[in-house]
Amino acid sequence: MTDTHATPPRRRMLLLAPAALAALGLTAATAAADTSTTGPSARTASGPGRHGTARKTKAMLDAWLRLWNGDYTQAPGIISTDFRVHAALLDGGDGSAIRGADGLVAWIGQTRAAFLDLRFALQVAPLVDGRYASVRWTATGTYAGGFPGAKAAPGTEVTFTGTDTLRIRDGRFIEYWVNSDTLQLLTQLEAL
Repeated sequence: MTDTHATPPRRRMLLLAPAALAALGLTAATAAADTSTTGPSARTASGPGRHGTARKTKAMLDAWLRLWNGDYTQAPGIISTDFRVHAALLDGGDGSAIRGADGLVAWIGQTRAAFLDLRFALQVAPLVDGRYASVRWTATGTYAGGFPGAKAAPGTEVTFTGTDTLRIRDGRFIEYWVNSDTLQLLTQLEAL
């Protein structure tokens, strides 16, 4: 029997690319709450007023991490209505169709559906420089199946890494560049 609600293979590939490219997210909620194992929570250029900005950016990044770990209520408070994604998707797209808080939440939801129990952990503390913040992460999860060309069995545990860079305007994230180790993910999915 065919599931009429199943995601078509091309759409599934578009959705998994963000997981590979974005896994897009940053860290587990516990990592956001306890950064003592990753060192300082933010590094900033020196100068007047930088400490207050760094604290606000750190709070935004903590919310960003919770968002990527499934707390979608974080999106309206940190995502601009003009939010744009820059990502090389597996289907050749550039991520430009993902817009605003609703678009990001939909993308994250679809990404998380492809990998059960998907969690992000920081590898390097956030780097903050003025209106830009960057974070290096590791994602782990359990493959749910359905990736076109993948030979890995559903239930396969995967781990992959990436870096998120975010631009801030008016106290919200407005642009997002994601760079993930897609080769690492596709190898584990036996999709090469």
